[in-house]
Amino acid sequence: MFKIVSDSSMDLNKTLENQIDVEKVPFKLYIEEEEIVDNADLNVIEFIQKMKKSAKLPRTACPSPDDFKQLFEGVEEVFAVTISSKLSGTYNSAILAKNLVLEEVKKKIHVFDSKSASVGQTLVGIKIDEMIKQEFSFEKIVEEVEKYIANMKTFFISENLDNLIKNGRIPSWKGKLAMALKIRPIMKAIEGDILVHERVRGSNKAFEKLAQTVCEMAHESGSKRLAISHVNNPERAKSLKARIQELCDFQEIIIVPTHGLTSLYCDDQGIILAF
Repeated sequence: MFKIVSDSSMDLNKTLENQIDVEKVPFKLYIEEEEIVDNADLNVIEFIQKMKKSAKLPRTACPSPDDFKQLFEGVEEVFAVTISSKLSGTYNSAILAKNLVLEEVKKKIHVFDSKSASVGQTLVGIKIDEMIKQEFSFEKIVEEVEKYIANMKTFFISENLDNLIKNGRIPSWKGKLAMALKIRPIMKAIEGDILVHERVRGSNKAFEKLAQTVCEMAHESGSKRLAISHVNNPERAKSLKARIQELCDFQEIIIVPTHGLTSLYCDDQGIILAF
């Protein structure tokens, strides 16, 4: 029997929640002194409003090894998918949990470092689920999914740069200047770290450039599935999907809303895509 486990950075819509059997280990989120659990009970819109009102950078605490250990028990084969190890200690927690379980019982557990977040993890979860349903062996699934992760691309645009400034991803003076000039940096995950890919003036031009960049890369890599997540911004996600469909031939484009952790990092109105 197989099980898929993820941290709460993996963003899903209702259709995917019914399609993929994933058990999530939640992050803990902190605004000022309030602790918020990133689980199904979280009201994301209220959470975003609290972030906007806070002068301090919201903080996060990754799941503990024991959180993962509890979900790793009870089945013979486990696939875990974590947010990039460059962004969080979650991967290390999952590895420690794996080692603790294997000291007690013989079974198969593999922890995938997604080298991404949000819809990057979503795509990895879909890939695992498809291969399980096609009855591939544990070892073959590990091999193919690791290759998939190595070839996956992740981009995002934050309409609001406040959290990127607060958490040091963009120097304060550069961030404030960019906001004053309406410059929108297109960010990219490179080996699991988040770096500026390109700076474009104006939101519409930035999303047009993103669509063009994605289609150029997808053509080169042969990617057939793309996923878009949005922080309280469904109309932008839909328009980006429509534009990408005009420019290239993805067989499937999925749109999902972000949950707590992704909303914290990408900030209100932000967009993430992976393929």
